[in-house]
Amino acid sequence: MTQNASSFPPLACVILAAGQGTRMKSDLPKVLHPVAGASMISHVLAACAVLSPTHVVVVVGPDGKEIEQVVAPVSCVVQKKPLGTGDAVKAARKMLDGFTGDVVILFGDGPLITTESIQALQRKRQESKAAIVVAGFRLENPGPYGRLITDKAGKLTGIVEACEATSEQKEIGLCNGGAMLFDGARMWKLLDALKDDNAKKEFFLTDCVALAQKEGGAALEVIPSDDVLGVNTRIELAQAEKIMQRRLREKAMLAGATMTDPDSVFLCADTRIGRDVTIGPNVVFGPGVEIGDRVDIRAFCAIERARIEAGAIVGPFARIRPESYIGAGVHIGNFVEIKNSRIDAGAKINHLSYIGDATVGEKANIGAGTITCNYDGFRKMRTHIGAGAFIGSNSALVAPVAIGDGAYVGAGSVITNEVPAGTLAVARGRQANIEGWAERVRDGKGDKG
Repeated sequence: MTQNASSFPPLACVILAAGQGTRMKSDLPKVLHPVAGASMISHVLAACAVLSPTHVVVVVGPDGKEIEQVVAPVSCVVQKKPLGTGDAVKAARKMLDGFTGDVVILFGDGPLITTESIQALQRKRQESKAAIVVAGFRLENPGPYGRLITDKAGKLTGIVEACEATSEQKEIGLCNGGAMLFDGARMWKLLDALKDDNAKKEFFLTDCVALAQKEGGAALEVIPSDDVLGVNTRIELAQAEKIMQRRLREKAMLAGATMTDPDSVFLCADTRIGRDVTIGPNVVFGPGVEIGDRVDIRAFCAIERARIEAGAIVGPFARIRPESYIGAGVHIGNFVEIKNSRIDAGAKINHLSYIGDATVGEKANIGAGTITCNYDGFRKMRTHIGAGAFIGSNSALVAPVAIGDGAYVGAGSVITNEVPAGTLAVARGRQANIEGWAERVRDGKGDKG
């Protein structure tokens, strides 16, 4: 549970996003790779935003224009040369000029950080009055993670990188989570004291812990290991996705949604789901989906940038594409695709249909196999189907076209002109019966054509 931000000092957030991310093997900047439909850095910004920080600064590299566009209107500064994390934070100095509150340092490739963990760091600094609070986590097999060194009293005294740790230090299960919270009044003195006397000739933010021993000390706050998972490879990106999906599913179910097979449901960070919603297996939500109360989404549906109102039934095997609105009590059945269309309350499209660039009125009924022919090779055009209209099976409605309220379209029709309200339209060739034809064909006699 988040604590009232007013009980803490003012907060500034500095997010480091200048890394090149070469191990991702991608033309896309690492921090822009998506987790649950949103860029990694967007998740970090969202966690910060809940705390109403007075300053938010993103540190990017010289080629960071794409990142700047994504995070706008958040302020960005450039780290001109890759001289380490300490140097990256110093790039934000002008943006934080005169700020003496709490300054939290986060990483743009750490999408799983939570508001609760940031507040835990603030709470620890408030209690300890330390110059720095370091986020730590515990692992049975720490592997490549830096180790947190503490004295006999449990006070944090330093951070040792795994490659530089002694055999005894490598046995330590307390690891560096990366995130750090500084007292803004003491931060710049510590950063200015950093030296690049190491193999990489970089200024490491972690060296501030040892320097802080003479400036009020450093405190340790142990947070969940998931919260500080950094993403450097596609494998770690998949791990972050798995953790985020678990969180989103749990949040939805705790808010009143039922998932019959949660592990097969995939959500986006911005998915909004009402109460008493039922979601079947193998359902995928893309970005921008809002689901009203008591909606039943059946198995194997895909939904993106759409609003579905209360009491609607969708699927199984339905696809709701962007800019679609599904009204209250609407039935969208198996193998139905809706795209950029408004389906008003009580309408039914139950089988094997494509409705694109259309408006379907209240309580209209669309028969199986109906399609709206919305594209002529150059333009997308709209179809208007009135309230209470009935469209017979296997009909093609060639846009732009309008079907009036209460009108009927006979099965198998190709409609190219307006059908007035209350009218029956039939647009197909007349049936011709040729007596005896089948028997002649079977006997191999007569004209088979």
